[in-house]
Amino acid sequence: MSVSVIIPCYNVRDYVADTLNSLLRQTHPDWNAIVIDDGSTDGTAELVRDFTDPRIRLVRQANQGVSAARNHGVDLADGGSILFLDADDWLAPEALARMTATLASSRAQAVYGAFCFVTEDGSRVVSRKPGPFPEGDIIERLLVENLFANGGHLLISASAIRQIGLFRADLRFGEDWEYWCRLAASGTIATVAGPEPLLFVRQRGSGAYLRMATDPEAFTPCTQAIFDNPALRVRFGVERLPALRRRTDAENGWIVGRELVRHGRREAGLRALRRSFTRRPLPKRAILLLIAHILPILPESAARRIAGPFRRYAA
Repeated sequence: MSVSVIIPCYNVRDYVADTLNSLLRQTHPDWNAIVIDDGSTDGTAELVRDFTDPRIRLVRQANQGVSAARNHGVDLADGGSILFLDADDWLAPEALARMTATLASSRAQAVYGAFCFVTEDGSRVVSRKPGPFPEGDIIERLLVENLFANGGHLLISASAIRQIGLFRADLRFGEDWEYWCRLAASGTIATVAGPEPLLFVRQRGSGAYLRMATDPEAFTPCTQAIFDNPALRVRFGVERLPALRRRTDAENGWIVGRELVRHGRREAGLRALRRSFTRRPLPKRAILLLIAHILPILPESAARRIAGPFRRYAA
C-alpha cells in the first residue's frame, strides 16, 4: 500500500531533517512525502531542498496556517493512504510497514498505535504511550478525549479522506481533534498491535498546544465545531449529546488546569482542576488532584517521582 506523508512546515529548520531522515529509514519503501512550507523565514525550505530523494517533494506557499498546509498536501497526494506527520516529530523505522499492514488486513478506514513523548532536543523519552488503545467505533470516547498525540501515528485510507473532506482552516487550535472526530463518526478505526512506538513526539515549549492549552477559551471554537456535526445529532440524539458535551468541557478544563500547573501558574491551575473535578469526579482524578495540591510540600526527590502529568516540560 502506498503512503503519502503530508508534512506541514513553519520555521522548523532545527527539526525537519530528523523527520525526513526517519522517512528515509523506513522499511516500507512505497511512500512519498509532500512537504508544505507554510511561509517559513528561517531557512526550512532551503534545508528540505538538500534532500535529493525523489520521493520527497517541497511545495511552498504563503503563510496560511497548518490546516491550509495540510489541505494543500491532500490536494496533491496520490497515495492509497495518507499520514499527517508534524515536521518536528519522527517515525520509527518500521512505522509505515506496521501501519500499512494493519490497514490492509482490517476493514477499518484508519489505524493508529503506540507513541512516545520526547524532550525538545530529542535526547530523552519523557513518557511512553504503549496502549492498549480503544478501537472500532471510538467516536464517543474521542468526543470526550483526544486519543491521538497528532496525526503521525494515524494512517488514514485515501478513500476515507475523500469522504470526510478537509481540515477546517478557520480553527486555530484543536483543528486536528475536530478532524479525527469527523473521521471516527464516519467509520471504524483499528489499532496497530504491539507496544513499540510508531511515532516520537517532541514536547516543545513554543509549540501551539503547550502555548494555547492554558487558555480555556482556546478550546471553545473547536469543541463547538465538533458538536455541530449533524452526524453526531443523528448518532446520539438531542437528549444525549448535551451530556457528552458536558463531559468534554470537564475534560478540557482538566487539561487547562494541568497545563497551567506545568507552566508554573499553580494557583490558576489548581482552581481549574478543582472545577473540572467537580463537574466530573473520577476516582483517578481525585488522586491526581491531591498530588497537585501537595507537590510543593514534598521533598524534591519525592515530588519528582510522583509529579506525573504535572511535571514541568523538559528542554
